[in-house]
Amino acid sequence: MVIAPARLRPLLAVLPLGAALLMATSACGGSDAAAPAQSAASVTTEAAAPVSTEPAAPAAAESAPAAPGESAAAAPADPAVKEITVTIAGKKVTPPPDRIEVTKGQTVRITVTSDTADEAHLHGYDKEAELQPGTPASIEFVADQTGLFEMETHGSGLQLFQLVVR
Repeated sequence: MVIAPARLRPLLAVLPLGAALLMATSACGGSDAAAPAQSAASVTTEAAAPVSTEPAAPAAAESAPAAPGESAAAAPADPAVKEITVTIAGKKVTPPPDRIEVTKGQTVRITVTSDTADEAHLHGYDKEAELQPGTPASIEFVADQTGLFEMETHGSGLQLFQLVVR
């Protein structure tokens, strides 16, 4: 069977339109049509780059002010670790005792600096740190029990804060 030239013209007229539609719909797969096309070299380079499996830290958390009981000096190296820093001077606790919330399973690092020798103790977890004047002492643990836990000094009986694990 031979197609007559008169029947071929409408098909040839529609062919460029069909090809244009096909290209437009295949390019819609979530990419920005206004974005410049990438060269084959840049695609190869990007594909060879290692992919991180660590969750990205929100940018807002880096510029947010520190909550009570947290150090505002520097952002923690690991966002999964809750840093709590307390200073005792002249029997005064800084920041003032407050409740600090963490998530069950989160790693907590408590650093206490005192101007006198004492012992810091986190009740419920039975974590202790010997305090020497002017020397920071740290306790690090995974918050695996839910509830309200008091952090205090045994010698002077000062409440440092209450840890809430949810």
